[in-house]
Amino acid sequence: MQQSNPIGPLALSRRQMLARTGAGFGTLGLASMLSAADGAPKSTNPLAPKLPHFAAKAKHVIFLFMNGGPSHVDTFDPKPKLKKFEGKPGKGGKYMPSPFKFQKQGESGIEVSEIFPHIGKCIDDICVLRSMHTTTPNHEPGLFMMNSGSQQPIRPCMGSWLTYGLGSENQNLPGYVVLCPGKPVVGPQLWGSSFLPGIFQGTHINNSKIDPKNVIGNINNRHLSQSSQRRMLDLLQSMNRDHLEERGRDNALNSRIESLEMAFRMQFEAQEAFDVSRETKTTREEYGSGQFADGCLIARRMVERGVRMVQVYYGSGQPWDAHGNIMDHKRDALKSDQPIAALVKDLKARGMLNETLILWGGEFGRTPTAQGAKGRNHHNTGFSMWLAGGGVKGGMTYGATDDLGVHAVENRMDPHDLHATMLHLMGLDHKRLTYRYSGRDFRLTDIAGNVMHDIIA
Repeated sequence: MQQSNPIGPLALSRRQMLARTGAGFGTLGLASMLSAADGAPKSTNPLAPKLPHFAAKAKHVIFLFMNGGPSHVDTFDPKPKLKKFEGKPGKGGKYMPSPFKFQKQGESGIEVSEIFPHIGKCIDDICVLRSMHTTTPNHEPGLFMMNSGSQQPIRPCMGSWLTYGLGSENQNLPGYVVLCPGKPVVGPQLWGSSFLPGIFQGTHINNSKIDPKNVIGNINNRHLSQSSQRRMLDLLQSMNRDHLEERGRDNALNSRIESLEMAFRMQFEAQEAFDVSRETKTTREEYGSGQFADGCLIARRMVERGVRMVQVYYGSGQPWDAHGNIMDHKRDALKSDQPIAALVKDLKARGMLNETLILWGGEFGRTPTAQGAKGRNHHNTGFSMWLAGGGVKGGMTYGATDDLGVHAVENRMDPHDLHATMLHLMGLDHKRLTYRYSGRDFRLTDIAGNVMHDIIA
């Protein structure tokens, strides 16, 4: 199958470029080519910043991914009627009320579970989405759907689409960074670029224990000076490009060429960017300790330095997968609540929250019924996520599930709607951000997705 490159040969005439738009150029790639043809300066770096389709409200995205699936009825969607129906049969088991108390927080009075006391204090900056739903209650397809808009591991993830469409503001760091201690259930496909050029895939950092000197393997060249490295790389890249010209369009080879350039540039900023010891003692104490706390703090340092998207996985595997005991949510909340709230407050204090979109959530939710004595099973027909910053209205809830939390019934949102809204906040029309592959145009939202304008400030 023929892959396409959004940036084609600049020697083509304007008419030739227009004639070939149906045979291999994405919308934004064509625009950049026309600018070059008109005499405007053009970067050959695919990660160079690109203009959005329209004025953006956000510049960066931080996705706090609670892999395993947090329960909506135990976190951000209280269902007091579950107490009335306790022990009565429902789909998949007997109804079980939450063991956690909910309390109204902030001026908005949104009810938040007691397991999130710090996030509760930030609720006026948060928009809680109570009407999420997705197509399957299984981890693997759920993870793929939430990250790439497809149940199968064959599509580029949202971070790859963002960097393809907008590039990144810092050329010495990857445009898309993934902080995950180890691997989730399905591994690196969750941050892969699939048929998009490889330069747009996520850079995985194992944040189980951050050591700035070793966080990226072989970041330093101990044998050559910077100038010697540059001369050697120039020679190597010249041969690579000659080889590429002979072979024609080859995304794998082109991605390798771009990766070598990125590796060279990362020597000068990566170690400093990942060094949380450079933060003040007060800041580190606000975030707390542990791998997720370090991940949240590094996420702020990344977007502060111009990285387009950072994804922070709560842990490896499925830590929120509370089949045996829903009280495990209290354990996971204890480890994540303080760092998340610190991230929101830190970005706000630095004047960055308005340009940084934060997403919180997992691949689905958990049943309002019990699994066994105290656990909850997977649940996909109604669950909660939340957004903060980046042009989103704070201090509001959007949508609703029914009285028992089984189905999303009001202002229903699926992952395509979430992705369309996220892209809109970043200044991208999800219907125009396309890439031609295997004979047709693909997009993050496939053939679906609606922008939820009611939550946009």
